[in-house]
Amino acid sequence: MQSGMSSGPSLEADSVSILRSIIPALESTKHKGQAGKVAVVGGCREYTGAPYFSAISALKIGADLSHVFCTKDAAPVIKSYSPELIVHPILEESYSIRDEEKSLISAKVIAEVEKWMERFDCLVVGPGLGRDPFLLDCVSNIMKHARECNVPMVIDGDGLYLVTNCLDLVSGYPLAVLTPNVNEYKRLVQKVLNSEVNDQNGTDQLLALAKGIGGVTILRKGNSDFVSDGKTACAVSIYGSPRRCGGQGDILSGSVAVFLSWARQCAAKGEVSMNPTILGCVAGSALLRKAASLAFESKKRSTLTGDIIECLGRRLLLFEHGFKVLSSSEVLLADKRRLKVRRKFRVHYTKELIAMT
Repeated sequence: MQSGMSSGPSLEADSVSILRSIIPALESTKHKGQAGKVAVVGGCREYTGAPYFSAISALKIGADLSHVFCTKDAAPVIKSYSPELIVHPILEESYSIRDEEKSLISAKVIAEVEKWMERFDCLVVGPGLGRDPFLLDCVSNIMKHARECNVPMVIDGDGLYLVTNCLDLVSGYPLAVLTPNVNEYKRLVQKVLNSEVNDQNGTDQLLALAKGIGGVTILRKGNSDFVSDGKTACAVSIYGSPRRCGGQGDILSGSVAVFLSWARQCAAKGEVSMNPTILGCVAGSALLRKAASLAFESKKRSTLTGDIIECLGRRLLLFEHGFKVLSSSEVLLADKRRLKVRRKFRVHYTKELIAMT
């Protein structure tokens, strides 16, 4: 997922400061749910890993509760991955139902979602969703209901396929975040701007695209990630990992969902002035890149999505210490100390191996 856009100094976001500003303190006085309740809409017979990666990433970062709304075929598999997730097997694909049943089943899906929607701080739509027409129709209705309830949405994967073919689902909704990769971004540009991707004027085109969809926020994934809400644009160019294993976009969607909910809490208290969707995107992108870098240090070419997920919490600690948030210089110092300890361990381990032989 390469991008030819250049992130000059004026574009680069201060991701460390943003992370520091929106991470909530861990306090014994808080109750379950205050740190975030996220729901992932996705998961079908073929794709069960993506919704799991997204939902579990949200928990690993610090959300209190993480739900998955998926098809009945996918539910037992996703449940088997982790008992931490609340899995709702309510969606159906066309192959499993008759035409005369569709309207009744669609109504049942919405009725079930309505029980939960207002509890959620953010909805992730698309990981492992697939492109079954009836399934997409049901998800369209879920998205419409989310808008009515003013619930933020992070759209990824096949959710972007759905949105590209039906822009009205998110057009004019400022709480919608789209996270396209290079091909998904290309299709959006062609659909909305009726042109091809132009990286020479990439920032202007990204601004125009976000504005053209009515002020949604777009996180364009690539070598550097670029974020715009149609009014402003910024970049995250922190070095991540050269390993491009599948599933990293799912981690990102879950990460953005959590940080977006935290940023909205900060905005409600007057603690931040920037658009919470921008803050959520920058924070999610930065943390994923740092976690991917840490995972690659030890796993190298064998790095998988699960390895990166296990590094999310450790990387988040770089911005917190004993419930005290670290400064930028302290983050750098912590990195240096960690690398120094790792080098000493390698030297000691090598000497032991030589002695054994």
